[in-house]
Amino acid sequence: MRGSEPDSRGPATRPTRIHVVSDVHGNTEALARAGDGADALICLGDLVLFLDYADPSRGIFPDLFGEENASRIVALRTARRYDEARAFGRELWAGRDRNTEILGAVRKQYAELFAAFPTPTYATYGNVDVPRLWPEYARPGTTVLDGERVEIGGRVFGFVGGGLRTPMNTPYEISDEEYAAKVEALGPVDVLCSHIPPEVPELTYDTVARRFERGSTALLDAIRTTRPRYALFGHVHQPLVRRMRIGTTECVNVGHFASTGTPWALTW
Repeated sequence: MRGSEPDSRGPATRPTRIHVVSDVHGNTEALARAGDGADALICLGDLVLFLDYADPSRGIFPDLFGEENASRIVALRTARRYDEARAFGRELWAGRDRNTEILGAVRKQYAELFAAFPTPTYATYGNVDVPRLWPEYARPGTTVLDGERVEIGGRVFGFVGGGLRTPMNTPYEISDEEYAAKVEALGPVDVLCSHIPPEVPELTYDTVARRFERGSTALLDAIRTTRPRYALFGHVHQPLVRRMRIGTTECVNVGHFASTGTPWALTW
C-alpha cells in the first residue's frame, strides 16, 4: 500500500519516504526490514503478541497455558461471552503470580522488538502495549510520542497512542476524556497518527471477528476541524474499508503488519 503526493520542490530534491506499520504483534523478523528504503519508520503500536486469534498456538497466553486453553479463550471472546472468558481466565491464573509472569514475557518480546527498530523510528502505544516498560527498551534513534508532535521531512506528524475502554480490558485502555485531551493537545498537524481509527462504522468494523471495534469521536472531530492531509491508524485487523476520505483528509488503515509483514509507504 502506498500514498503519494505531487512533488513541487523541483527535480533536484529527493522525495521523502516514510514507512508506517501497526499491529506488529511479535513479527520481529519483518519489523527488522520494515524501514528498508525509507527515511524513517513510524510504528502505531501493538508490539506485543498476547494471543493470536487466527493461530492460538502463538503468543504469551498459549506459552503459559497451552494451545487448548488458548483456543477456548478465543472461542469465548469471539462469541462475546466475556464474563465466561474472565471466569475461565481466573481459574487458570489461580495460585500463579499473573503480573510477574506476564511482565516477564512482555519484557522478552520488547527486548527483541525494540532491537529490531531501524533508526529513526517514531512510535506510539497500542492498546495491548505496556507504556511504563517502553523507556527501558527504546534505544537512541527511537522516539516515543503520545499526545505529541514531531516534524519529519518538513511535515508535522501528531501521535495519539492507546485505545478506549472495552470489555476486553487490554493493558492500555483509557477514558474517552483522557484520549480526547491528547488529541486536542496536538493542534493542527499534516499527518494524524493513532493506533485506533476515527469513529466511522466502515473503518471500525472487523469483517472476520464480525464486530465493531472502538473508534474515537475525538479523532473524527479533529479530522473534520483541523483537516490533516492524512489520518493513519491500525487496530482493526480486517476492516470493512481500509481507506476512505473524510473531507480533504485521506484516512488509511495501514494494515495488520503481523500477518502482512509489509509497511504502508507515504512519499512526498
